[in-house]
Amino acid sequence: MPVASAPHHASAGNLAAVPEPLAGNGLTVPVLVAPEVARAQSGGAPVVALESTLLAHGLPRPGNLEVARRIEAVVRACGAVPATIAVLDGVVRVGLDDAALERVCAEQGLSKLGVRDLPVALALGRSGATTVSSTALLATRAGIAVFATGGLGGVHRGGGYDESADLRALAELSLVVVCAGVKSILDVEATLERLESSSVTLLGYRTDRFPGFYLNDSGFGLDWRVETAAEVADVFALGRALGDGAVVVANPLPEPEQVEPALHDRV
Repeated sequence: MPVASAPHHASAGNLAAVPEPLAGNGLTVPVLVAPEVARAQSGGAPVVALESTLLAHGLPRPGNLEVARRIEAVVRACGAVPATIAVLDGVVRVGLDDAALERVCAEQGLSKLGVRDLPVALALGRSGATTVSSTALLATRAGIAVFATGGLGGVHRGGGYDESADLRALAELSLVVVCAGVKSILDVEATLERLESSSVTLLGYRTDRFPGFYLNDSGFGLDWRVETAAEVADVFALGRALGDGAVVVANPLPEPEQVEPALHDRV
């Protein structure tokens, strides 16, 4: 959309993504969109993308399956359709039925797929769980503009070049990413600096503090705060009119649910 045609006040409906076909250079990426997700998209209903690496690699079995079902139930209870994303047998799956969800949660040795791994897994017919970066890429290509996750990757402590591919994805892809901060093992200050230098828009949802994943305050402040989903939608719509890049919405844990700060720091 040209800058001149951007609306003065965008509505929440502007969170609908502009679909980009899963095709290029004469090749079509094998993709299976779940019927529930396809119906929602064709009817203009909201869809929320969810990653699968948390389920396959971040949580212990068999409790990970219960968590997966609870996460999807929360999305539905809020009036949206969940689209958990994974690659199974060389096919991108946008939305998983219960059998596929069980497989992602139970299968041993499931690969962890970042953006660089996707073409290999697809070409060789492999299966894997998608990280934040690859989930964001596949979600945008499938026309999904909202992605919810727990913690983002970022800059590791100790300096050097150990940085998550999530940072590049956030700089290049246009979608809303709702999270509780960056993972606790990371250098929060360096990650925030990198997001700033990459022109990634960062909003605090009803907070002026950047959350710390397990903590509701990482110790760092935020420049911008929003109070409603409609305000997020306005920011996203106008940001997309100006160019590419994600809008990261930092949504902290309620204070009673955070890990006790002293215990967190010891661990």
